[in-house]
Amino acid sequence: MTAERSRTAGALRIVVLTTSYPRYQGDYAGTFVAAAVAHLRELGHEVEVVSPQNFRHFGIAYGHGVIGNLRRRPWLLLLLPLMLLNFRRAARRAARGADLIHAYWLPSGAVALGLGPALVLQLPGSDILLARRLRLFSRPVLRRAGAVICPSNELAEEARRLGARHVRVISPEFDIPAETSEEGEPATVLFAGRLSPEKGILELVEAARGLNLVVAGDGPLRKRVPQALGFVSYEKIGELYDQAAVVACPSSREGFGMSCAEAMAHRRAVVACPVGGLRDLVVDGETGIFVPPGDVEALRAALETLLADHKLRRRMGAAGRKRILELFTWGPMLERLLETYDLALEGRARSSV
Repeated sequence: MTAERSRTAGALRIVVLTTSYPRYQGDYAGTFVAAAVAHLRELGHEVEVVSPQNFRHFGIAYGHGVIGNLRRRPWLLLLLPLMLLNFRRAARRAARGADLIHAYWLPSGAVALGLGPALVLQLPGSDILLARRLRLFSRPVLRRAGAVICPSNELAEEARRLGARHVRVISPEFDIPAETSEEGEPATVLFAGRLSPEKGILELVEAARGLNLVVAGDGPLRKRVPQALGFVSYEKIGELYDQAAVVACPSSREGFGMSCAEAMAHRRAVVACPVGGLRDLVVDGETGIFVPPGDVEALRAALETLLADHKLRRRMGAAGRKRILELFTWGPMLERLLETYDLALEGRARSSV
């Protein structure tokens, strides 16, 4: 164990603050948070999770997410201060005697300020948009965090511009199946994700007219995508990846690109846009095909190219899985996470002297 890792050599008491965490077996909400918690506990660290299951959230959490729920029901803004107060109280109780707080999402970071332990703030993606719009709110949180974690290099640069001092790029964990299966027949295009404008779902529906398109997800555009399956279980989404010939990820904005990473892990060729975390995941022409955001004709052409060439999509799928196994497995990510904890703990120790 190196000197730099000395602080995490022993067991830490860690408090995880999150606005999304699985509520039951098969719940897809916050699964990457739960996976990280499980790995930290396996290493012997004591981890306490504070989520909306621990305090009254007035229906603001879960469902369409905090921001999505507030947009759909603006009157919930009146209850937001009460929710954050309840969150703060629960966080304060949990933080007594803790070594470190790991806060997922920007509001959780705001809740954690001033509680005492070292703070690591993780921004999954949409938080950056919120931080840009609410700079007076976000800058103090980003600047006071001992370390900030982002899922892609593009978002890390944005976080630095917004005031974050110590930024690390760590991808969220996702399911990597031990084995993969051959695609089903007839060849289908799969979209898995939130049905919202930035995900490019309407452009995909237009581009895929006449093709076998399967849409798994829910969101504000659900009525405009009547064939959508809605939210599906964690197990069901794995089956859909296995059945698909091609997975479409036509987002105009993406923090990490979870559905793209999962598709590649399932050995599926992808069609994606070169934005956010998708730029880190996809190698154009090797693991998938990049198309400009919002370009329906280019999206259609890429889908047709892959659907017409079984050998090409099989080759790209194999290259994608290899890339995932080399770069995005949990072992290297856990190492980077522990190094980030060290950074925050050392900063906290210096400020206490």
